Amino acid sequence: MTNQTNQTIIQNKVDPVTLQVIGGALKTIAKEMAHVMYRMAYSSLIRESEDLGAGIFDVFGNTLAEADSTPMQLGCLPGYIRGFQGKLGDNQHPDDIIWNNDPYAGASHSPDVALCQPIFYKGELVGYAGATAHHLDMGGAQPGLMIDVPDVFAEGLILNGVKLYDKGVRNETLFEVIRQNVRTPVQVIGDLEAQVAACRMGVKRFVELMDKYGKDAVILACEELMNYSERMMRREIAKIPDGVYEAESWLDNDGRNLDTPLKVHVKMTKQGEELEVDVSGSADQVSTAFNVAYSGALCVSVHSVLRSIFLDTFTTEEDVPANEGAFRPIKIKARKGCIFNPIKPAALFSRGNQVNTVADLIIKALTPVLPNQTCAGSAANLQFASYAGLDENNEYWVYIEVNEGSYGGRPGKDGMDAVDFSSWNTMNNPIEDLDMHIPLVCEQYELREDTGGAGQWRGGLGIVRWNRFLTDGFMTMEGDKHTVRPWGYKGGLPGTSANLIKNPDSVSEELPSKINGHRFQAGESVQILVPSSGGYGDPLQRSAEQVFEDVLDEIVSVETAYRDYAVVIKDQKLDVVATEKRREEIRRIRGKLPVYSE
Repeated sequence: MTNQTNQTIIQNKVDPVTLQVIGGALKTIAKEMAHVMYRMAYSSLIRESEDLGAGIFDVFGNTLAEADSTPMQLGCLPGYIRGFQGKLGDNQHPDDIIWNNDPYAGASHSPDVALCQPIFYKGELVGYAGATAHHLDMGGAQPGLMIDVPDVFAEGLILNGVKLYDKGVRNETLFEVIRQNVRTPVQVIGDLEAQVAACRMGVKRFVELMDKYGKDAVILACEELMNYSERMMRREIAKIPDGVYEAESWLDNDGRNLDTPLKVHVKMTKQGEELEVDVSGSADQVSTAFNVAYSGALCVSVHSVLRSIFLDTFTTEEDVPANEGAFRPIKIKARKGCIFNPIKPAALFSRGNQVNTVADLIIKALTPVLPNQTCAGSAANLQFASYAGLDENNEYWVYIEVNEGSYGGRPGKDGMDAVDFSSWNTMNNPIEDLDMHIPLVCEQYELREDTGGAGQWRGGLGIVRWNRFLTDGFMTMEGDKHTVRPWGYKGGLPGTSANLIKNPDSVSEELPSKINGHRFQAGESVQILVPSSGGYGDPLQRSAEQVFEDVLDEIVSVETAYRDYAVVIKDQKLDVVATEKRREEIRRIRGKLPVYSE
């Protein structure tokens, strides 16, 4: 043990200053790992949308620090690690790179491949550096995304505990297996190598941290940081009344049985400093890929949204590290055989809309007791689209696009426009990147005007994206909310549901929320309309001046201003007198004001 270590460890604790320095260093390591992936990745889904995760973990797979990227790609990494630990046991060595993308062994879903490197310090296993990313293609029944497949084996290449590098030696056989089994080998292998580089960087920096402060000090600091996050989460949970909080909603369908909606039910039981989230009242598992991995997807989404509610940086003065400790007071239940805990070999490729709905229902259930930390109904949606075709060399091109949703209105502020909801937090795919690399043309990409739910604070706007094929090809859409509108709160009006239209500029065809390998001919196009979110508070409480500004900004139409906000605009001018008269009439009808006889 070094002299510096002796100075920092006092009675089996690390002094506060060193604790914060080590905590900051851990977070910086995770961020640096993510930056390596941004810089090196081949596919736009990783390079531009940042659909990736990177972090440092202890020997048990507990999160010590994570990058500021996609929560869904970060929270699942402990499950990946525990999944391959069960397969490999002690067969782990310095410079190994271990692969896991098995959704029944911790993965979020099969295209989210985790590569992890064990961290050894002076011959002892002390942790892991891990990186996940959504890959364009893993083989399987459809290129890119898939909805209607019979089982998990149809999803493509799925491995757990297989070494991409064994003691630093590249597994050329496995690389060749990948090359021969995916449709876009250059992009997939390039993205895998970016993950390898991120892991190597994480290991290097963590070893340097132990060299500087000593192994014992770093391990003690990591445990204390997790304990601190746990204490903070318990403190915030304790503030809400004990009791049961419930909410439910519906998903359109499973992608095959288009007339059969699926229930999502959330029941939360709060007792003392602990919270149980139970989704067992939700629909049974389905025969398509519209199921959810329990550990890698459901738990991640629940943890993510609860952390954002209870430990948001805006409402919490103290900085609370994003680590495993914050999740210790939370228990998550899902009965075996429901869509959130399917029985193998059920397929579970398309899980985004289900877990987004769970996150939205958690917010809805807690809104009455946490009005300042929640919002009205959000898009709670993932309009996840993949496009594919063959180029002039008869080779596949695959493009995956995340179409942003929005957030509901919240106390004091309007909902955020064109922002990916909850656990995804992915960036948009720029049109310029599309034009440079893919045989598609974007005809329209803008806010979906006049669609946010009216309220004292209006709901956020989704987007419209309209893409045209330049070659024959096909598209898969993992969407929902064609039949359900985002909910308004405290008098706020609901938002607008989604829509998917083929060839909107010619003989248009309305498509269902989920399509699987739908064929398009060159020149044909598709328009994606993402849900807009619910309003918060009585629309009559929004100032007429604010509504008028929204009209001038083309966020709200003159007709909506009159119908939903009782604001009268004539000749592009606000009529204050007519507005006050109309609002007073509406309040009287509602019984808010007494009605006097003439």
